[in-house]
Amino acid sequence: MKMLLSAMLLLNVTMTGQPLFGQQFPAVSENQRIEMLKHPTNRPVRMVFDTDTYNEIDDQFALVYALISPELDVKAVYAAPFKNNRSSGPRDGMEKSYEEILRILRKLGRSSEGFAFKGSTSYLTDLRNPERSPAAMDLVERAKKSSPEDPLYVAAVGAITNISNAILIDPAIIQNIVVVWLGGNGHHWPHQREFNFRQDLNASRIIFDSGVPFVQLPCTPVVTHFTTTVPEMERHVGGKGEIGDYLLKIFKEYRKDHFGWSKVLWDMTAIAWIVNDKWLPSDLVHSPIVTDNYTFSFDRSRHLIRSVNFVHRDPIFRDFFTKLDKLSKK
Repeated sequence: MKMLLSAMLLLNVTMTGQPLFGQQFPAVSENQRIEMLKHPTNRPVRMVFDTDTYNEIDDQFALVYALISPELDVKAVYAAPFKNNRSSGPRDGMEKSYEEILRILRKLGRSSEGFAFKGSTSYLTDLRNPERSPAAMDLVERAKKSSPEDPLYVAAVGAITNISNAILIDPAIIQNIVVVWLGGNGHHWPHQREFNFRQDLNASRIIFDSGVPFVQLPCTPVVTHFTTTVPEMERHVGGKGEIGDYLLKIFKEYRKDHFGWSKVLWDMTAIAWIVNDKWLPSDLVHSPIVTDNYTFSFDRSRHLIRSVNFVHRDPIFRDFFTKLDKLSKK
């Protein structure tokens, strides 16, 4: 039987719901958490970006958006694991994502040295032995140099494995970071079998249970509204330098039939929230309990997280198109 976890959290559940071990997380006071969950006012915002970049095509747009936004100071990019029809398993997905990160950086004329890091080679199964990947260790070191008053923002748009591993390696980092994750569905959606969430249930549970200051961008039915079309991409992305042409190419290649078709560029919204939270209004809500059935249960004594409830798509795309155009004219 699972224990309900409070401010001083004790993680003792596995995917089967049986006791595994006790993991103590440092307390973050609710006042401190609420303060950290306010939109960042210090500019540029120090952040790292965790991405399963080769999973489909939205990660590439999100990575470019982050790197061309002067409001953000991207310190590192981490390759996240994934498994679907574009990879043979989490290790292969992570390696392909890393290569895609390097490809994007080359097209932007950015060095990958000390900036791009490989992440987890498997999903989180043994909570007592988290994988000390280059990405997880880099996050730990950067978080240790941060503070509750000047936290490191961690934008994540894939399985949350790298971030959860880092938290298990050094639980104290939850006091110095704010996780902004595109993952899971709305809290009252019938299920949580969303791709990022379901890939690594243990990692997802840690993010909701550990008490880390956490901004969730639910996929369905919130971020599903962030769609665009081939004509819009041709008009505003194609011809905008080498990177613009590449983004248009992968967008058009994603589907052969473009008639009456629009595509959700999910991952851009995690970056957009850090740039301007007015585009993605949110509420403070009690962190739901992750069940083994890929659903949520609720307990109003739980700590608070921030959950986005709507997406104003137009100003986000306008911001991205304007920045891409400006970049292409340099």
